[in-house]
Amino acid sequence: MSAIRLLVLGAVRERGRAHGYQVRGDLESWGAHEWSTAKPGSIYHALRQMAKQGLLRAHEMAPSAAGGPPRVEYELTDEGDAEFLGMLRTALARHDQKIDELTAGVGFLTCLPREEVIALLRERLAALDGWRSEVARQWSSEEADSQEWEPIAEIMRLWTHFSGSGAEWTRGLIERLEKDARTS
Repeated sequence: MSAIRLLVLGAVRERGRAHGYQVRGDLESWGAHEWSTAKPGSIYHALRQMAKQGLLRAHEMAPSAAGGPPRVEYELTDEGDAEFLGMLRTALARHDQKIDELTAGVGFLTCLPREEVIALLRERLAALDGWRSEVARQWSSEEADSQEWEPIAEIMRLWTHFSGSGAEWTRGLIERLEKDARTS
């Protein structure tokens, strides 16, 4: 999975039809250029590639009044919409993706029904809890604290910390979504 693909498909989906400059502006307004690989060149490249792959439909528009080349507008195809939704579901459910993929997924969680988002987040939570349990099962505290295994002990502490903090954040998001559903 790639955060740039999810971001570009999501930005086009939200607009219905958009040209590259609009997609770039949307992603920059979300700060995506700071926390992902969504740089101008990669955005335009992703648009062209996904159009070649049949995920986007390209519409060539009239040249600008200023005399530049014709502007191309993109819209999602049915395949592009299915790809976007699949990537979104994966981003929300997996525990082992890169942070930019999770961040992009959270940015588009309103594209899915709330009940489905909660179910996907529960999958993520179960995977995080399972990962943490597996680390604890594989490495006893005596092994982790021995001098001989110090670098490995730090890795185990890091994994335990990340799985624990990820689980805590996920539980909080589930609670906020459930609370919002009750008050809506």
